[in-house]
Amino acid sequence: MKPINQIAFIFLLLLTVSCNNESKQVTNTQDYTVYLKTSENEMLQLVKEDYLFWEKKLEKEPKQFPYFAKAAASQSQMFNKTGHIDALKKAETYLIQANDATHYKKAGFLRALARNYVSQHRFKEALTLLEKAEMNGEGLKGTQKMLFDVHLEIGNFETAKTYLEQIRKNGDFDYLIRLSKWSDHRGNLDAAITYMEQAKQIAEASNMKGTKQWVYTNLADYYGHAGKIEASYTHYLKALELDPNDAYAKKGIAWIVYSHEKNADEALRILNEITKTYNAPDYHLLKAEIAEFKGDLKLKDEQIALYNETVNNPLYGDMYNTYNTLLYAENQKETAKALKLANIEIKNRPTPQSYDLLAWTYYKHGDVKEALEVLEKHVIGKTSDPDVLFRIAKIYKANGELDKARSLKQELLESVFELGPLMENEIKNI
Repeated sequence: MKPINQIAFIFLLLLTVSCNNESKQVTNTQDYTVYLKTSENEMLQLVKEDYLFWEKKLEKEPKQFPYFAKAAASQSQMFNKTGHIDALKKAETYLIQANDATHYKKAGFLRALARNYVSQHRFKEALTLLEKAEMNGEGLKGTQKMLFDVHLEIGNFETAKTYLEQIRKNGDFDYLIRLSKWSDHRGNLDAAITYMEQAKQIAEASNMKGTKQWVYTNLADYYGHAGKIEASYTHYLKALELDPNDAYAKKGIAWIVYSHEKNADEALRILNEITKTYNAPDYHLLKAEIAEFKGDLKLKDEQIALYNETVNNPLYGDMYNTYNTLLYAENQKETAKALKLANIEIKNRPTPQSYDLLAWTYYKHGDVKEALEVLEKHVIGKTSDPDVLFRIAKIYKANGELDKARSLKQELLESVFELGPLMENEIKNI
């Protein structure tokens, strides 16, 4: 074969680098900026009006227990659209009143309160309610679907699998999305995507807006995990076409801009627009991470302070224990707080991810052998979560298990988009 001359080779190299650089750009500000403009959220206004309607009905007829459920539904929607924790707690109060009025014998109300508790990460209380609903027998399939969800959340994986079998129905949307969730839990991302794509076809055929929006954001997440960044971006945009105020979809785009395109300023611009109308504590931590990436340590400290100020609200309960544990673990003076929260999480949901928090706290405190013992007993081989695998690799290395640490390196490098650019150098140094 005739050798390529030097000039041609250099041209080919430059062309290849240029193409690679172009492939990194997935987003276009013209696609999503229209969704960032803060305006009166028509849907939110309708939710507020709906809530006021049922509140007035209750004032006139306080013994009409169905009105409690209606008011609760409005408050739940308010929470979903604003992130305001007081709305979720108000919904809980109304649902408790509805269940009190029916002596906890109406399965629909039991499921509604269980759903509220899941949002608050009160999984064991949700499980108790669902077991009551299961005994009741009313709407049994709906209860079994939620029992699968909760058992999966609290680490009762074999029980969750049993409920998955009980709701098995080929071509059923609710079954497919749970089969997808189960496949993801098992580390089979390809299967998780396949089942969610099948659910997407059903959602689009039914043309139910809320269902399509939910599927699009979940598929976008899966595509991102699989490294299919363009498909992920496209599906976040699809969700925004249905609801221009979908904060989760906007956050997904911000992550692509930050993690894939390394455009910290644009990512912060997106997040700052979101948080004008939607407020959840973890947005402050994401802003802090991006600030650290761009070297703005003042902004990082400000955002962490705002996060701490927000989660000090007792209404959040255990919802942010994972984030808090990881933050406390970084400070040797707060190790006791980190250990306390890690153990609370293990009590609430004894999953590999909860035990990982305990192991990481030991590691950050210098107790590397204890950290490895926890991992070997409760974590290793039981999850494919990239964040957890990263911490396993670090703890392996600290214990001199260098071959085991390096065996995770390639998998972690393939998960850099999911882990974020701050992790990349740390992974390379494993």
